[in-house]
Amino acid sequence: MKKREEIEEKYKWDLSEYSESLEACEKELKEIEQRFEEITAFENKLNSDENIYACLKLESEISEVLSRLYVYSSLRVKENAKDSKAVELSEKVGSVCVKFSTLTTFISVEIGELSNEKLKELENNSAYPQFRTYFKSILRQKAHILSKKEEKLLSQMGEFTGGFSDVFDMFDNADVKFKDAVDSKGKPHKLTHATYSLLVESPDRELRKNAIINMNSAYGDYNNTLATNYIGDVKVGVYFAKVRNYPSALSASIYNEEASEEVYKTLIEGVNNNLGVFHKYFDIKRRQLGLKNFAIYDIYAKTCEDFDMKLSYEEALELVKQACSPLGEEYIKLLDRAKNERWIDVYENEGKDSGAFSWGSYGVHPVVLTNFVSNCNSLFTLAHELGHCMHTYYSNKNQPYEDAGYTIFVAEVASNVNEMLMLLYLSNKAKTKEEKIYYYDYLLSMFRGSVFRQTMFSEFEYFAHDTYEKTSALSKDILNNYYLELNKRYFGKAVEVLDEIKYEWSRIPHFYSSFYVYKYATGLISAMVIARNIFAGKEGAKENYFKFLSSGSSLPPVELLKMAGVNLEDKATFDEAFSFINSILDDWNRLLEE
Repeated sequence: MKKREEIEEKYKWDLSEYSESLEACEKELKEIEQRFEEITAFENKLNSDENIYACLKLESEISEVLSRLYVYSSLRVKENAKDSKAVELSEKVGSVCVKFSTLTTFISVEIGELSNEKLKELENNSAYPQFRTYFKSILRQKAHILSKKEEKLLSQMGEFTGGFSDVFDMFDNADVKFKDAVDSKGKPHKLTHATYSLLVESPDRELRKNAIINMNSAYGDYNNTLATNYIGDVKVGVYFAKVRNYPSALSASIYNEEASEEVYKTLIEGVNNNLGVFHKYFDIKRRQLGLKNFAIYDIYAKTCEDFDMKLSYEEALELVKQACSPLGEEYIKLLDRAKNERWIDVYENEGKDSGAFSWGSYGVHPVVLTNFVSNCNSLFTLAHELGHCMHTYYSNKNQPYEDAGYTIFVAEVASNVNEMLMLLYLSNKAKTKEEKIYYYDYLLSMFRGSVFRQTMFSEFEYFAHDTYEKTSALSKDILNNYYLELNKRYFGKAVEVLDEIKYEWSRIPHFYSSFYVYKYATGLISAMVIARNIFAGKEGAKENYFKFLSSGSSLPPVELLKMAGVNLEDKATFDEAFSFINSILDDWNRLLEE
């Protein structure tokens, strides 16, 4: 694997808009920290409109700078976790952010003590529209805001209660090692986070099996440590929910982003009621692969050995542009900017964060991290992360700082719209039966990964939090056994499930953002509706989608999706998604029988 300095500059992101260097970042951090006393001067003085707005403006100004420095220092670690200077700076920035959060706890407490009538008046002040959502949120949160002293104590706890994710990230990116995966001829293959996706797609069944076993066994070797770390994270989430007077950790998470707890539970129920659709998919894939039986390590196998997409990064980006052409010329020009201005960090290097993500800060261009390899998965990953990137760009461009950040609930919609447009574009252009089946399998794999898999994850983390809330008893064995049984139920009796899969939960980083993963499922279902409408040229579909992209968090997320033409409160939306997938399966079955 190449070292960071061996990667060509054009394939590395340019973070100069965030900060010129680690030293410049640290200097700016010290300068902004000196302004903290300006904020504390407002304590016990938020009793007039003038002071309230002045304080909020100052808080936003400092917060915007801190956010940019935090993202910069974090990205420097993400690009190379072995860079000790970057790690040290990231810790410093994080510590200062916690300090600022602690110092500013009095703001929401004092404003929360105002009458509802006064808060309504402040919310509707046309001179300060950027704070409308803030005052509306205070009104919602009044029942969960504690005393000034209690809020300060909770804020101070943040520095040592939020490190479980950091512990996992350092282990996952810098410490964990994997045994080589051996194929049916005894040849070893290097197993890393980046090569894993290639190995599990291999036509060699033994190699696929060993890749999955070795990947999960590596985490199983540290089962005690990883389970203890995750259980600590669960305990903290449950604790904070209780002290803020929420009935559960799930309720706290849902309430904070103005989403619906019913959507969460309806999703789990809806997927469980339609597991037969996925079992139908597994059986069709078994027959497509010519197998007598089907195992969990056959899930990722390519259905068409003769059709393999080998693309350079540049070719992949061109395909993304072609697929997204229904979104218009401006969108395509932004994709060109992302490449030419180096918003994208393309290839794997030593110490680099595994997987892919998009991130950004207000006032500067967003960025994308990938570990690109020449396969179809990397093409769709690039399209996916650029969807996030464009969502961030449009929200930042069209909303004030206070409303620009969109909630996690809608965060996976734009990324999945790009993927769905890519799928519709490629399957529509397919020249052979094999190529069409390849894209059908990719679509079904996408649906399985985002709806089937993420809903299974959602059921797991609901179980983990609910079990601790009800019994205060949670252990590695409870987690391992439940996860294994959950896999058996979801995959069905016709699919062989490996025992090592019981450790898989411990390698999922998103579990450290509690109740995050279900949004992948609702996000894909929403994206399917949006993308199909745009691809079909439905009147107003594109325009409504751009309104959604540009709205940040100016409306509750469920309302934002309604703006884009998706109603997640309507069971018919979920039924439509499964009906579409069933139609794809029926056509695949027809092609298989020809």
